[in-house]
Formats: sequence, structure tokens, C-alpha cells
Amino acid sequence: MWFVFMASDNENSLELRKQTRTKHIERLQQLRREGRLLVAGPCPAIASEEPGEAGFTGSVIIAEFPSLGDAEQWAQADPYLEAGVYQEVVVKPFIKALP
Repeated sequence: MWFVFMASDNENSLELRKQTRTKHIERLQQLRREGRLLVAGPCPAIASEEPGEAGFTGSVIIAEFPSLGDAEQWAQADPYLEAGVYQEVVVKPFIKALP
């Protein structure tokens, strides 16, 4: 089943985000190689493709896992959560209706 991961950043986490990005992206690339990643990306703090020092407020990931427990376990091991970029990650089942 698909699951949506809605992560909220801690304040002033831009530098931590930059330092940890490679490890975070490696995990997403693994899901992509396995055909389990629908979409992933950050939520900029301002309406801009390049928010600069404004940074980000969180991230959204939609990926496929066998169960909610598996999805939650994967989320808890995210380098952004471990490094303190993310304040919290909420995981919910998701049904892809369109397109």
C-alpha cells in the first residue's frame, strides 16, 4: 500500500538539512530503484523554487510499503529525523486516485 510521510522541520534546521541531505537522498533513491517511490520533495518556507536562507518547513514523501508498521519504522530511521532536521514525521495510508 502507498503511505504519505508528512514531515515538519524544526526551526533553523537549514544547515542540518544541508549536512544530512546526501544520506536522506540515498534512502529515497533506494526506494526509487525498487519502484516504490511515487513522489518526494521539500516544502519551501516561501513560494520559490530556490528559497535560499528562508529554508524549508518540511517534506512530503509518498512511497509503497507492505504495512503501516513498516512505513513508520522506515520513517523513524530517516537521517533528517536522526539529525534533528525533522521535528516530527506523520505517516498515513494513501490511496492514489488520480492521475
